[in-house]
Order: sequence, then structure tokens, then C-alpha cells
Amino acid sequence: MVWDPTQYDKFERERAAPFFDLLDLVEKRKGISVVDLGCGTGKLTQILSDALPESQVTGIDNSEAMLEKARPLAGDRLRFEHGTVEELSGSWHLIFSNAALHWIPDHAALLPKLWSMIQPGGQLAVQVPSNHNHMAHRMIFDLGKTEPYATKLSHWTRVSPVQDIDWYGNVLFKLGAKNIRVSERIYPGFMEDSDAVVEWNKGTVMVPYKEKLGDLWPQFLEAYRQKLKQAWPDSPLMYGYRRTLFAAQKP
Repeated sequence: MVWDPTQYDKFERERAAPFFDLLDLVEKRKGISVVDLGCGTGKLTQILSDALPESQVTGIDNSEAMLEKARPLAGDRLRFEHGTVEELSGSWHLIFSNAALHWIPDHAALLPKLWSMIQPGGQLAVQVPSNHNHMAHRMIFDLGKTEPYATKLSHWTRVSPVQDIDWYGNVLFKLGAKNIRVSERIYPGFMEDSDAVVEWNKGTVMVPYKEKLGDLWPQFLEAYRQKLKQAWPDSPLMYGYRRTLFAAQKP
């Protein structure tokens, strides 16, 4: 997918809030090896690095546009690399991922793979958006199933792999994890109107639609804008953004 850092950062403060809650779940240790999966522009990875003195932190992202923003932040203990979650290898004290793993299918296979790369005593800490059932998201998916968009999309639709919190807790338990913490939180986004919600979603859930729709994208975007405005005429409004956070330690 082609990411636009400028579009994504339009709501930088709001998007960062779950990161700090996830960071609170991390055991602060010195001199550990850390990977941040889906590091984006690197700003939050730098904060993660600062919280873990003397540690070697690697930020990985598959977007060159994001990495162009991140690389100037690199230093002796912080580096950024192009790569995907699926390509990850090695052994780590902390595997950290904030708002990235919802793009990776089959979490039933993904979590055991990540767990196998964590050293004894190490941690897995993950935050994923779980807003896929919100009206503003369902409207995107439903619109994509109508013509002319469905044909252009080859009848593809975005399906979130994110599970409920009980599911993540059970998977971590079966992996033998200890100090398991799983929660779902709603972060309030106070928006001027529904157009602001469109701008928010343009930077995230709508990215693959823009890429796949090509010349139909402007028409799709405007149709979504009008449908959302009709369904959600409030001004201002509160866009509650649901997030799933989980962390666990390997014995």
C-alpha cells in the first residue's frame, strides 16, 4: 500500500494516544533488543527508544514514504529498516507494534510466529485498531460492494483480522505467556464534522481503496463523504475510536 505521511499525521496527537497506553504496558529494561513493527514516521519509535536506555531499537516499515521521515531520527541506538512483518526474523527481548498488525491477516498464525522470536523473559506488546464495526467503517466496506466500485475492486473488500479481547487472551495463555494484559479502549476524537472523519479515514482504512480504485477513487471518496454527512449530520461530533491493546511476557 502507498502511505501518505502528511495525511496520516493530520491527526497526529489523537493517533498517538494509544501508543502511550501501550508503552505503559512495557517493562522498562536497559540494554535490550527491540523491534517496532510498523514504525511509520519514527516519531513514536524514538520515544520508545528513549524509554529503554542502552537498548538497541529497530523500526521496521514497508513504506518508503514513512521511512524517509523516520531515517533522520536514527542514531547509535535507533535505526530504521525497510521490511514487512512477515519477513521478520531474529531474536528479540521486546516485539512492539502500535497500529500495524491489523493489516496482517490470520492472527492465529501471526501471534505464535512472533512469540517464537521473543527471548525468555522478553515481551510482546501490541495495539491494533478494532473499529471495523463502526458505522464510518462499515459504510466504506458497503460502498465498495456497489457498482461501479465492486467491479473495479474485483469484488475485494477490506476484512479486518482483529479478534475480540478474549481471543487474544486465550491465544497468549495457550502460548504459555505470563503477565497477560488485554484490554479494549475507546479513544474519543472530537471532530468538527463528518468531513473530518473522512480525512481521518483517508489516512488509514481507505488507503487500500484509493490504491485499488484508481481513476474511480475521487468518485468513491465523494460518495462516501455525502453518505457519511447524511448519516451523521452532527457538528461538532465525537468519533470514538476503539483500540485493542495486549501485552505478555515469555517465561
